[in-house]
Amino acid sequence: MVKRCDWATGSPVMERYHDEEWCRPQHDLQKIFELLCLETYQAGLSWQTVLNKRAAFRRDFYDFDIAKVAAMTPADIARLLTDPEIIRNRRKLEATVNNAQVILNWPAGPDFATWLWAFVGGQPIRHAIQSADQMPATTDLAQHISREMKKRGFKFVGPTTVYSFLQAVGMVNDHLVSCDWAPENK
Repeated sequence: MVKRCDWATGSPVMERYHDEEWCRPQHDLQKIFELLCLETYQAGLSWQTVLNKRAAFRRDFYDFDIAKVAAMTPADIARLLTDPEIIRNRRKLEATVNNAQVILNWPAGPDFATWLWAFVGGQPIRHAIQSADQMPATTDLAQHISREMKKRGFKFVGPTTVYSFLQAVGMVNDHLVSCDWAPENK
């Protein structure tokens, strides 16, 4: 029997996300952008809800093509607010477009993905978590990155959202020690 983290046992979509994506190092800029967007939509909702709407988000945001999302207009936001297949929160929709613009207009030097991974020296942080109740909602690192992202113009990137994002892109590996996907069990 496969041993998964407790939160990932509720549905096939949660199991697939846990097994194939969560806490796996991600360096592809478009994929990182997608996960940042999805984490902003998750704020205040369940991750199951976000994953159930992922296909619609991909459709509406051009598979998270950063340049296409950055070019979206207020009329596009108004159109998205009528789409019942996505999470229709104006502030989150506007944050998606804003955050694409920030990444698209990133200053010369390391790109956003490289800048982000530099916070952990290019290597994932492994927390030896024994049970789900030990998993923090945020950390000092997430608070620091949240502040730095806000300074660069990102929206909807509070410390709790950023911590979930760090897990999503694999910068932090919080698989339970007992989980089959924990590095020490590979």
